[in-house]
Amino acid sequence: MSVLPTNQDLDASLLRKAFGVFPSGVVAVAAEVDGRPIGLAASSFTSVSLDPPLVAVNLAVTSKTWPDLRRSEHLGITVLAARHDVVCRQLAGPVADRFAGVDYTVGPEGGITLDDGLARFDCTIYREVEAGDHVLVLLRLHTVTHAEDDASGSPLVFHRSGFGTVLPA
Repeated sequence: MSVLPTNQDLDASLLRKAFGVFPSGVVAVAAEVDGRPIGLAASSFTSVSLDPPLVAVNLAVTSKTWPDLRRSEHLGITVLAARHDVVCRQLAGPVADRFAGVDYTVGPEGGITLDDGLARFDCTIYREVEAGDHVLVLLRLHTVTHAEDDASGSPLVFHRSGFGTVLPA
């Protein structure tokens, strides 16, 4: 095993490559704001706590979408399936086209979830933590639905700057 030098400069490209070896699931974070759907894709989603029920996403402080999303009373989180790779790219594209042709549901408090997601959460912002060039957003869960059977598909996975899936065990 090699040892990293203690004074090594950690440039962004080196870190991006190293972080990229760890696969992560992908979620859509969305809400209705000012009468229109607003959303983004995030590959930094994780469960945090069962009591209280919390999850987290990390978003770039340069995000133009987060300032609008955070104005909503509730946010929807959808765990994307492998079949959502096109939808994921769409959620990262031009704002006006992000929900074109996408079937979604607006919850009573404004959170948006994709109708065919593997899991769907309705949540509120619990806390935001400044974290370098990102903001760690802790979200409190209020409702959850998920696919009951294995036929619903495998999760969309982001790995080494590309999308893939998990093979069944």
